Amino acid sequence: MALTVLLALIARRWIGFAAQSPADYSAHGPAFDPRQHLSGPIQCEGVIYGPTGRVASRFVADMHGTWDGAVGTLREDFRYDSGLEQARCWTLHLGNGGDIRALAADVPGEGSGQVSGSSVVLRYNIQLAPSAGGHVLQVTDWMYLMENGTIMNRSQFFKWGIKVAELVATMRPKTGGAAA
Repeated sequence: MALTVLLALIARRWIGFAAQSPADYSAHGPAFDPRQHLSGPIQCEGVIYGPTGRVASRFVADMHGTWDGAVGTLREDFRYDSGLEQARCWTLHLGNGGDIRALAADVPGEGSGQVSGSSVVLRYNIQLAPSAGGHVLQVTDWMYLMENGTIMNRSQFFKWGIKVAELVATMRPKTGGAAA
């Protein structure tokens, strides 16, 4: 049993979601420019899967990004199917070579990532609200830019090396009409 668990943990590191690297997408287009693609009003819809793989929550979010040179602010206002509302404000710093530093109130320390080709990866810890247990989870967040400007987002959340949740969402420029 212990050998099976060890092999599963080792395999996860070299195959699948965790095995991706920014270099995998460096030659793929369209080029993801956070200053362009995470700017202005953005509509987001997504689902969060629990540890059993079943949908644990659904959400919509209104986002708005602004940039001053290489420093951006991304405001996110989430509405969950439970009625819960949550706000987060990211400060993003773009460095030379596509490096990203990311800060938010519920992110202890600093997130880091990389823009490469059509993708962005961010890795950070997130502090859950006390109502959700207050745990700190390790997050790997991949965003993939599609040809039509939609961003596909997939995130995995870990506690003690065990996947406890996964998020899949779409983000796209918000067009006219009433808010959802």
